[in-house]
Formats: sequence, structure tokens, C-alpha cells
Amino acid sequence: MKYCESCRMLHNDEDESCSQCKKRLKTVEEPNTPVFLISASGFEKDRIIAALADEGIPSDTKRIKKDNSANAVTGVDMSDINILVPYQAYEKAYDICVGIGAIKAEDEEIVDDGQYKESSAKSLSEQFEETNGSGKAGRIVLAVMFLLVASLAIFGTDAIMNIIMKLFNGG
Repeated sequence: MKYCESCRMLHNDEDESCSQCKKRLKTVEEPNTPVFLISASGFEKDRIIAALADEGIPSDTKRIKKDNSANAVTGVDMSDINILVPYQAYEKAYDICVGIGAIKAEDEEIVDDGQYKESSAKSLSEQFEETNGSGKAGRIVLAVMFLLVASLAIFGTDAIMNIIMKLFNGG
């Protein structure tokens, strides 16, 4: 089996260069050579690493995306991470990922009977509008209400100040 020293992807023995980064491949000689298993982020990354640790498989991570702005704001690391495992544990790690649903099994079909079935699931914005009862009409009503409250605050403050000035000025 061959692998790429740069991206750590495994390749067939017949391959000469990496399909990802086009660098020359090397033969895996050391059983503890770290090789690429899967890319993940956030909770999925933590779930995979925990499943591997539960089975006694050591893993390492390599950051793909170097964008930490979301981490600074939310406190959650959503960067894409490559999960690496030792070459000798690759097959077991792969099977674990298939078992927890992180990797789709090779012989598993995507759709039943070769027919495409459109999902009836609604997007998050559609679900939000449905639960709030707010669509375009709801947004327009909210905008008008905001303008009314803002104008009441401005003109109401002005009217209250005029009443207070009349009280102190004697009428």
C-alpha cells in the first residue's frame, strides 16, 4: 500500500502520484505511519475521535481550514479537521466509522430501487417561519410595528418634555 506524505491519503500500489495533491507516493513501511481516515468538524469530529479512543485506536488531527473566527465568537471549533490513524489500525478505524455512520459502507445503496426520492424535509428557515407564523406578511407587520414604536418613542418623548416644561414654566 502507498500513501502521500503530504496529505496522508492511502493509494493503491499501482498509483505513482497522489490524486489530491499530485505529489509522489511512498510505500508504507512503518505500521505506525499516520494515514488519513476522514475529514470532519465540530461535534462529528469529537464523536469520531471518541469512538476510536473507545476501541483503543490512537488518532491525530490535522487542521484543513485555517479560519478561527467562528471559534472566537462561539467558543466552538468548526474548522475542518483531517483525522489520522496509524496504518496498522486503519481497517479497524474504517469499520468503526462505518458502524457509527460517519462513513458510508461501500456496498450500501444511496437510494432504494435506483429511483430518486425527493426529500420532503423543510429547510431551517421554512421551519422557523412555520413555527413563528412569520412569512413575508409577518415581516411586514413587524417592520410597521417597529416604525410605530420608534415614532411613539420620539414624539412621545417630545410631548412629555413639553408637558414638563409647561409645569415648570408656570403654564
